[in-house]
Amino acid sequence: MSIVRPDSMERITTKALADAFIEEQVAAVRAQVGDKKVLLALSGGVDSSVVAALLIKAIGKQLVCVHVNHGLMRKGESEQVIEVFGKELDANLIYVDATDRFLDLLAGVSEPEKKRKIIGGEFIKVFDEESSKLEGISFLAQGTIYPDILESDGVKAHHNVGGLPEDMEMELVEPVALLYKDEVRVVGEALGLPHAMVYRQPFPGPGLGVRCLGAITRDRLAALREADAILREEFDKNGLAGKVWQYFIAVPDVKSVGVRDGKRYEGWPAIIRAVNTSDAMTATIEEIPYALLHHITDRITHEVEGINRVLYDLTPKPIGTIEWE
Repeated sequence: MSIVRPDSMERITTKALADAFIEEQVAAVRAQVGDKKVLLALSGGVDSSVVAALLIKAIGKQLVCVHVNHGLMRKGESEQVIEVFGKELDANLIYVDATDRFLDLLAGVSEPEKKRKIIGGEFIKVFDEESSKLEGISFLAQGTIYPDILESDGVKAHHNVGGLPEDMEMELVEPVALLYKDEVRVVGEALGLPHAMVYRQPFPGPGLGVRCLGAITRDRLAALREADAILREEFDKNGLAGKVWQYFIAVPDVKSVGVRDGKRYEGWPAIIRAVNTSDAMTATIEEIPYALLHHITDRITHEVEGINRVLYDLTPKPIGTIEWE
């Protein structure tokens, strides 16, 4: 049976409303969980991070967070999870660096859907292995939010952590299941999470795996990660981070001739994608000032090994999807 948001529920837009919601959920979680343990797959995304912070406030070390680094995160993201949750919030955090495991499986695989299935399937295996080492886990926490329920008349499949041992009959804990994304962000700030984490832009589950186009190689993935970090840094510095809904770099498996240090060399192009949307069904192109595009191009081509051109994708949705793969 689907969860239904009461018509009387006020939209959470202020810290006071967020604080009242947090207090209510802390009490509800404590009543549901008691003295038992809760498991959470902590991706570092907005929803799972807010759920983690909320549950740490409610039950502390009874929450076990598992962060799987599949090697396809953006620059600094896994480090931020360790810093915020492992150090600042003193969470019961299990960090798994599975980079080699994922990249070895993805070697030579160029078909986008196959890449997605490998990444999703392996994530479940890693999470399953880690969860099977734990004892006394009675609950599974998830970052399900209300649009997930509305869109699927139930919880979206990718919000469920499948593949858990059958003898782990765990009850779900979903404290933000009645909230919309903007409300989750307000709650996250009220919980004291970093602004950059709470307002993190949408990021696909397969991560940079769907932005390193074609068969993923470690050198091209490294170039993509560095170029993307420069783009995000420049958008932050120039006031575009809060204005543009989603922006990122894609790097195709194509090389062209360039010149560096007076010599010809082959390098990949970095493609900038910057779009605005209200529902992700359609998207318009953000008009970036040319002076800034020139500056970003100069930085990427001079600072990132292997990139020798920068392109700007001007295709709206439709015809183009937001992601390339």
